[in-house]
Amino acid sequence: MNDTIVGILIGALGALIVMVGIAVLFIRPVLARRNDDAEQEAEATRRQARDEARTILEEARSHAREIAADGDQRLVQQLASLEEAKDSLAEHRREVREELGELRAEITRREQRIARQEERIGDREAALDQGHTALADREAMVSAAETAHVAELERVASLTADQARLEVLERAEHEARLETATLARDIENTARRTAQERARTILVTTMQRVASDQTAESTVSTVTLPSEDMKGRIIGREGRNIRTFEQVTGANLVIDDSPDTVLVSCFDPVRRETARLALSELVADGRIHPTSIEEAHARSADLVAGRCQEAAEDALVEVGITDLAPELVETLGTLRYRTSYGQNVLKHLVECAHLARMVAAELGVDPRPASRAAFLHDIGKALTHEAEGSHALVGADLARRHGEHPDIVHAIEAHHNEVDPETIEAHLVQVVDAISGARPGARRESVEQFMTRMAELEKLARSHDGVSKVFAMQAGRDVRVMVQPDKIDDREAQVLARAIAKQYEAELTYPGQIKVTVIRESRASETAR
Repeated sequence: MNDTIVGILIGALGALIVMVGIAVLFIRPVLARRNDDAEQEAEATRRQARDEARTILEEARSHAREIAADGDQRLVQQLASLEEAKDSLAEHRREVREELGELRAEITRREQRIARQEERIGDREAALDQGHTALADREAMVSAAETAHVAELERVASLTADQARLEVLERAEHEARLETATLARDIENTARRTAQERARTILVTTMQRVASDQTAESTVSTVTLPSEDMKGRIIGREGRNIRTFEQVTGANLVIDDSPDTVLVSCFDPVRRETARLALSELVADGRIHPTSIEEAHARSADLVAGRCQEAAEDALVEVGITDLAPELVETLGTLRYRTSYGQNVLKHLVECAHLARMVAAELGVDPRPASRAAFLHDIGKALTHEAEGSHALVGADLARRHGEHPDIVHAIEAHHNEVDPETIEAHLVQVVDAISGARPGARRESVEQFMTRMAELEKLARSHDGVSKVFAMQAGRDVRVMVQPDKIDDREAQVLARAIAKQYEAELTYPGQIKVTVIRESRASETAR
């Protein structure tokens, strides 16, 4: 059985070998042809690859040559840029060195300034330390005084707590007033030492340059008559003419025993001048009756208006003002016939304008607003008989309504301290107003007014406690006050002088300034036996 199987297997293996041999015989030619085809294809592929490689190589070489040429050009450009950058860097370094040098110099200067400021701050701190020390000493003295005073109050058993508190408060207020007076005196002395020389130079220079004549004008107008019979014509039948004259002109005629003279009285200087001219024309004509009075008054009113306009225009040309409102020009013209202490107000305004311009030039400020404010400061005097209030406030309101600058309006309303002066123009107007009114020959007063004013000055100063004698000197511009040394000490003397000066400012009207000097003298005497 096994042998049979082996024989079958061997037979099958032999048949398989035969079949493989037959297959090899048939497949070998096919494989040979295929191999030849593959070799041909491979050779064609190799040739194509070589051709493509040569093409690529040529292109690569050409591109490399182009890149190399472009690289050389870029390299040259980069080298040029590097040279320019090197030069720019060198220039920048030089500029930086210069700026550093300037900065170092500036830093050095600033350090020097800081060092000087630190020195000044150190000096100020030292001064403040001294001031603090002095203040501490004063506080210690006040505290000691209060302690002693409190002890004294506690010792007095009759005082109640409220009475003791009131007395302590009064004592503290008294000490504060004395300290304030001392500080004010020190400040005034310091300011006086530094400002006196400058102020003297400015005022002397200004007053030397202004030497205008001032004519004192009467406040009562008189008309001279050719004969005593003319008084009867002026009065007329049953007083008809004089009544008509007073009704038309608004002025009063005073016909007394004065020979060949009639007085024209009116609080309005323009109406008074108009009435005077009308009466003079009537007296010259000789025909006096109601119709002629009305015609003469109309002609005189036109004449006075023309003179006022002409005077105002002449004054404006003299002070160099060309843009004033027409209403203000008309009002200014009426001041031609207005006087103050015998001083013509319009001439006073022109003089003040010149003074303000020169003082402003000396101080180095703009002279135009100062001159304009000084020229308009008394314009309210033309309306004081029509409007209520002081002429300063009336004039300021008038200037404000006609478009004047607020600084000009403020200078007008502050020149008599109804309003506190806040600008340089306001202070300048006060100064030049005092110079114009106080210089010799500018103003005059009657004997009665002079005596009344002098007596009032002494009376007000004598009303204060501790005053023994008062002497008004130099036409009331210098008041010497003698005090009792046992009631007024040195610090209270300063307080008294200020109080008297403030009382004069509040209760009196006067030209210029009044200097108040309080004199305290202590004497000790003994008799040798």
